[in-house]
Amino acid sequence: MYKLLKNEGTARRGEFTTVHGTVQTPAFMNVATAGAIKGALSSYDLKEIGCQVQLCNTYHLHVRPGDDLIKQLGGLHKFTGWEGPILTDSGGFQVFSLAKLRKIREQGVDFNSHVDGRHIFMGPEESMQIQSNLGSTIAMAFDECVENPAQYDYAKQSSERTVRWLKRCKAEMQRLNALPDTVNNKQLLFGINQGATYEDLRIENMKRIAELELDGYAVGGLAVGEPKEEMYSIISAVEPFMPKDKIRYLMGVGTPGNILEGVSRGIDLFDCVMPSRNARHGHLFTNMGIININNEKYRNDMSPIEEGCLCPTCRRHSKAYIRHLFKAKEMLAMRLCVTHNLYFYNMLMAKIREALDNGCFDEFKKKYTDLLDTRI
Repeated sequence: MYKLLKNEGTARRGEFTTVHGTVQTPAFMNVATAGAIKGALSSYDLKEIGCQVQLCNTYHLHVRPGDDLIKQLGGLHKFTGWEGPILTDSGGFQVFSLAKLRKIREQGVDFNSHVDGRHIFMGPEESMQIQSNLGSTIAMAFDECVENPAQYDYAKQSSERTVRWLKRCKAEMQRLNALPDTVNNKQLLFGINQGATYEDLRIENMKRIAELELDGYAVGGLAVGEPKEEMYSIISAVEPFMPKDKIRYLMGVGTPGNILEGVSRGIDLFDCVMPSRNARHGHLFTNMGIININNEKYRNDMSPIEEGCLCPTCRRHSKAYIRHLFKAKEMLAMRLCVTHNLYFYNMLMAKIREALDNGCFDEFKKKYTDLLDTRI
């Protein structure tokens, strides 16, 4: 259940209550694709760095180790050790981005696994069944992610198919939640708004999925190469048609600047692999902009990544040491940097919530939107 606490313009401050705990929003979900953060962080590490929601991926866990096995072992919470809310991505995006050969039909999608090449069929019912086996807090509806730019006619057909698939997802989840052996019979379902970069398709799609009275609504199919101004304009166009009493999620976004712009347009939840991916290459976020720890100037710098940062990395280690670890190709370099970047993101969200609580979000946004995305 989503509770709106206050608005500042279109920006929203809220609470989202689930069977696995309450999320203070706006919030950033830390991406643990296969049940762990890439960069050697466990679910237990996430607690220490302020994470509220862990995001895992349906497709990857279905392929390996298998959702049936995870169900036998008690579901994702027991399997990973994370006690808070878990959102599972439906697998739709991976089907369309990883599968070299795929065939889309009304029933679903035929494709080959990127791991071992075996044939897999996934449609709305299969995606819901896998997510039910995983026992996540929030299941995402199975949708079609179109390539960008997309032809208008195809984007329209795809958007309409996504609505039909969503109705099937809802019916299947109701069936699964009523079964006696379901891991989490209070699993929630979020629908996904699609329609490429066409405002009329997006608005029509949003109106139709809003009628289905789902637990939350996501905007998908953005941040896939289109200019950021186009992304912002789509969010602004769709926002008036998103139910005010339901949580809103912008999928796969993004940089700190993207998040601030998204919050100002009424978005509550975000996720992105970028902070952890960039960290694994030594690109680190600070309140003064982005640094590259591999630079020669940090060779004998004994200061932390950021003065005043309370993350485990900054409390204990210097830039010189972390740079040395990268040069020596030590795995610890990635772990320390991913820890810092995710802590930075979780603390950024805490500062955004505080700014909304105090009625000064607009001022905060003006100060940090460009600054945080700037390379030093």
